[in-house]
Amino acid sequence: MKILLVRLSSMGDLIHTLPAVSDLAQHRPDVELHWLCETSFADIARLHPFVKRVHTMSWRKWRKNLFQAATWQEIGSLKTALRNENYTQVLDSQGLIKSAAFAKFAHAPIIGLDSQSARESFAAHFYQQTYAVKKGEDAIWRNRQLFAQAFDYTFETIPNFGVILPPDAIGSLKNQLPEKYYIVLHATSRDSKLWVMEKWLDLLTKLHQTDGLPVLLPWGNPTEKQRAEAIASKLPFAQVCPRVNLLEAAYMLANAHAVIGVDTGLLHLANAVNRPLVGIYTDSDPVKTGVQPSAWAQNLGGIGQSPSADEVFQAVQGCLKAFAKPI
Repeated sequence: MKILLVRLSSMGDLIHTLPAVSDLAQHRPDVELHWLCETSFADIARLHPFVKRVHTMSWRKWRKNLFQAATWQEIGSLKTALRNENYTQVLDSQGLIKSAAFAKFAHAPIIGLDSQSARESFAAHFYQQTYAVKKGEDAIWRNRQLFAQAFDYTFETIPNFGVILPPDAIGSLKNQLPEKYYIVLHATSRDSKLWVMEKWLDLLTKLHQTDGLPVLLPWGNPTEKQRAEAIASKLPFAQVCPRVNLLEAAYMLANAHAVIGVDTGLLHLANAVNRPLVGIYTDSDPVKTGVQPSAWAQNLGGIGQSPSADEVFQAVQGCLKAFAKPI
């Protein structure tokens, strides 16, 4: 079977799909899996060795230039490429009208969530076969359930992200990283998800007093860089990272002593590369979109609930101890 998986964005959504891909690799090794996603997140799809080919689209760019000939040439090229693959089926795991529309490009039967389960119920009208998956549950579990129903198997194992970093993931970071460090993910998609500056300063001071390690502060846009610089200006052991691409970010996370962050895609990437981590939630529900909990991965807070610096500090210490404990 040659299957196209449609999961376009965001970073967290793609990462939440990886354990389902691992299940598919285990239970249906006969499947040849391709993935269609946004260009900016293609490296996430490529992190899983079961994904044979990644097709990319650029809707975020295209929608701003819909009246330009070049845009329609690119859309036409994608449509031709997908049709030429002769897929057996297309699995739209995103459940949006947008994702369903792109799934139709492949000109193959589409399967996906039913109208009660999809994010946008009308998307189900595009599908030839639909499956019910309970809403309000953990995103990773929902993806695994959809895949299991679509490909006729059951799963009982804990989630396995299956991530393998390529040898060149270090990129421009070679010889630039400290031997041991924390990563602090202070930036997120909306201000209501941020953690207040005073709490960051309190937490990072406590961590440094405990083990003396430096703190690295990644950023992705000028506003985030300014916030990183504001933290670093008050804490001499904090360092503003150079701008990095997605693979370099994955390498940094995979080699961190521990990761602390608000609700953002890189936090889920840290989860996928199996680092000790604490997720800080202030305006989203970690039950639905938190990191996959384990002995060394915890979620704190929730909608309208901002954990204290001491709560986060204690959680970090607990995760580090659990990670270091021999199995």
